Amino acid sequence: MLRFDPFHDIDTVARQLLGESVGSSRVPRFMPMDLFKAGDHYVLNADLPGVDPGSVDVSVDNGTLTLRAQRSLPSDEGVQWIASERFAGTYMRQLSLGDNVDADKISATYNNGVLSVTLPIAEKAKPRRIEISGSSQPRTIEAGSSSK
Repeated sequence: MLRFDPFHDIDTVARQLLGESVGSSRVPRFMPMDLFKAGDHYVLNADLPGVDPGSVDVSVDNGTLTLRAQRSLPSDEGVQWIASERFAGTYMRQLSLGDNVDADKISATYNNGVLSVTLPIAEKAKPRRIEISGSSQPRTIEAGSSSK
């Protein structure tokens, strides 16, 4: 069923003015992601639908996590485009890691178009007990807690 779209002509003119033609490859603008803390690690989930798993690259350099992926479209030969809304090209996202992430133990998986990166919290950033000396009985207090 075809529906009337009053903005179709305006969209077409805008694409032409911006140098985009129907059927052209468009560069992805962003990589949507979620980031959350679960226990002793952070989890980053990035949506990369239609990306070849072999093109996904996760790297860490100087405290910066870089995610890259490539999605290509089929050949334009013999094709008459009716609509072209899917992005093709290289996706990239960079995040600055703090000192509390153990960069040597970062792991990643790619399933069903979702890249999942696990960022373990470094041992030095985890809460720990500190022993207090100098009194007749040694005591241990929890780091970050207050005592009176």
